[in-house]
Amino acid sequence: MSFLALSIALLFVIIPLVLSKVLNLGLEKDTAVAVVRSIIQLLAVGYVLQFVFNTENIIYILLMILLMIGAATQNARKKGASIPGITWKLIVTFVFIEVLTQSILLGLNITPPTPQYVIPISGMVIGNSMVLSILFLNRFTSEIETHQDETELILSLGGTPKQAIHTQLITSIQASTIPTIESQKTIGLVQLPGMMSGQIIAGADPVQAVLFQLLILFLLLTTAVITSIMLGYLSYPTLFNQRMQLLKENIQKS
Repeated sequence: MSFLALSIALLFVIIPLVLSKVLNLGLEKDTAVAVVRSIIQLLAVGYVLQFVFNTENIIYILLMILLMIGAATQNARKKGASIPGITWKLIVTFVFIEVLTQSILLGLNITPPTPQYVIPISGMVIGNSMVLSILFLNRFTSEIETHQDETELILSLGGTPKQAIHTQLITSIQASTIPTIESQKTIGLVQLPGMMSGQIIAGADPVQAVLFQLLILFLLLTTAVITSIMLGYLSYPTLFNQRMQLLKENIQKS
């Protein structure tokens, strides 16, 4: 695609801007900012990736992955600001997910150890983990606040913090994984995945594109479940003090 074709494609941006203006939706500024940022960020990443792919230096690959983890952590931590130490919890979760998936892919020779495979797959895995973290933290903090009285009642009756918050924890894990699981149920029927479509447009064999897309879907399913479970079990103990009392000040911030 040429830059001229991309410029013409800006018509798809003008349409929502006009509709927002006519209907007084107030989305013009956010839409314009989102478009400008996406253009700058993606072009910058494109040139950086071109350099990394040409050099094939493991240091640059690791730096790209660390940049992804840092950006994902910065974005997700806002939803869990009321949870003590949420930043390092997110970092541990993202690093664990990345190490686990790449160890399986590279260790079993499923994908080659080249930046063309490692970086895009890492981006999808970390990005999906970030979205799942946001969904989980948003639901978890809401559940804690809503069921505060129930939690304190269980604690007053001699229950442990894990018992007191078990229902909220499980509900939040289930709720955060629903979008991933449900989208995979209709994959190929309702929508064609982006990576698969991109490979087909680039001229790849459709069957090979499907096989590679299935690999990504399996990775994202694992990412969804592990992210929610790991972040949940890292987070809930810090909501209680040493006397097994719920820290109300953290709840009030959520």
